[in-house]
Amino acid sequence: MTRPQFLGVFGGAASQGPPRGTGREPVQNEEQNFPLIIANMPATGPQKAIAGGVAVLLVVAASVIAPFASIQLDRVDAFIPVLQTSLSLADLITATLLFAQYSIQPQRALLVLASGYMCSGSFAFLQTLAFPGGYAPAGLIGDGPNSPAWIYVLWHTTFPAAILIYALSKDTIGVGRLWRGSIRANIALTVAGAAATISLLTWIVTAKTDYIPSFYTNDVRLQSRFGNQVNLALWLWGATALAVLFLRRRTILDLWLMVTLIACMPNFLVAMIGSSIRFTVGWYAARGFILVGSCMLLTVLLIETMYLYSHLASAITLQRRERANRLLSVDAVTGVIAHELRSPLGAIVLNASSALTRLRSIPRQLDDMEDILNDIEADSHRAAAVISSIREMTAKTAHRTALTSAEDTAQLALRLLKHDLQINEVYVTTELQGNLPDVQLDGMELQQVLLNLIRNAIDAMSSSPPEARRLGLKTSFDGQSTVLMSVQDSGPGISAGDRERIFDPFFTTKHDGMGLGLAISSSLVTKYGGKLRLVKSDADGSIFELEMPVGEQRPAE
Repeated sequence: MTRPQFLGVFGGAASQGPPRGTGREPVQNEEQNFPLIIANMPATGPQKAIAGGVAVLLVVAASVIAPFASIQLDRVDAFIPVLQTSLSLADLITATLLFAQYSIQPQRALLVLASGYMCSGSFAFLQTLAFPGGYAPAGLIGDGPNSPAWIYVLWHTTFPAAILIYALSKDTIGVGRLWRGSIRANIALTVAGAAATISLLTWIVTAKTDYIPSFYTNDVRLQSRFGNQVNLALWLWGATALAVLFLRRRTILDLWLMVTLIACMPNFLVAMIGSSIRFTVGWYAARGFILVGSCMLLTVLLIETMYLYSHLASAITLQRRERANRLLSVDAVTGVIAHELRSPLGAIVLNASSALTRLRSIPRQLDDMEDILNDIEADSHRAAAVISSIREMTAKTAHRTALTSAEDTAQLALRLLKHDLQINEVYVTTELQGNLPDVQLDGMELQQVLLNLIRNAIDAMSSSPPEARRLGLKTSFDGQSTVLMSVQDSGPGISAGDRERIFDPFFTTKHDGMGLGLAISSSLVTKYGGKLRLVKSDADGSIFELEMPVGEQRPAE
């Protein structure tokens, strides 16, 4: 079964990636391969090019800034609170969106990644509270400059660790078929576990600073040797997560996580090479890179969410339109049945009423009873054939070609409508050429077309004086491949504005009409390669003409 393809946010179709997991249930693989979330959407060529371009821009920007990294700039105490509060909000919103992605298609690796973003956002804000000169000269929490440094280490340890675990486990702890309650419970447990871990680690580095090594000597501008070693370890830790993710990359999520890790790299290089001197070009730039990295995945998640939402909205719109069309089709079918059965059922009622009148008369009049009963039987068969024909049309089954005598069908149609013609005082003239070749139409369907045309002619002449009501039926042969049959009435004609629409479904000029007769008739004739057209319509009346292809001659009996 072909699955629908979603277009990625930056162009290109998100084709199905390789099967994920080994030895798992087929249902799980089916759900996982369906690209509803970016964790499952394979990265396309254009997306890789854009992500690669962003990564190159980050590297180029870092290279350009590097020679000026040690230049001292003005001190802006509000820089850290504003930047890292914004960064914290971006990371926590990203974690929320990842939890939302998990609720759509439960992949436990997404819980790990979301908890990493929770740690990143929380530690970024907590470092702001502990940072000297941020919200207070000595910070609101912690003991001196060592606490914010250790919070910084926790920040950049837990986040790459979450990405590393995600990269290693995303194909092995994939989709789980869970109840909605279980999904919520897993999210709640993840949030609680991440919050407990953050609280415990923060308590250690703020209340137990006497038991942990110091990053600084007597001058906060100079890191100790241990501080430089930790920065190198953090850089290697991030590089390891980047390398593993690069080797196991496949989806859009993997692609932009790599870009996020690349954006964090200059921060450690500045700390190793330029120490941690605050308010230098390198110090400002390094934190700016971290903010860019934090907003990177958030931006992609928001854009992809809007893109998928637009597809969902389009799908819902199409579904509603299809439902409306289905209801309209049901209405059309019921309308067709009502329209087509009205004539034979009316004839049956009329014949039955006539028969009852003759039987109740004194003395009983039984002269025409056989003809009346034959007419009732014929109309009953015609009603059954109409139902079968409509069922065949709605089922879209292939029609079988049949050979029919057009003139015999015309005479039968006139006979079936004899009572209607008599009641409406319509004078009928026929010009049948005789010895015409059979036409390639089903006899019952041709009869249905002629009955519609004759019934319309009778209705068109209802406003004319009885002596002026004339119906003409004429047949001819072009000598090659087409039999022509025309139905002419002496009604007032069709207005010029309505002539182009008379074959449209549900268009009618009658007060009680349904607008289906001519539409059905045209469809039936066209199905066999014929044509039904309005030849003339003026004050003297209208002429409808049938063009019917000649079929192969049947062998003489």
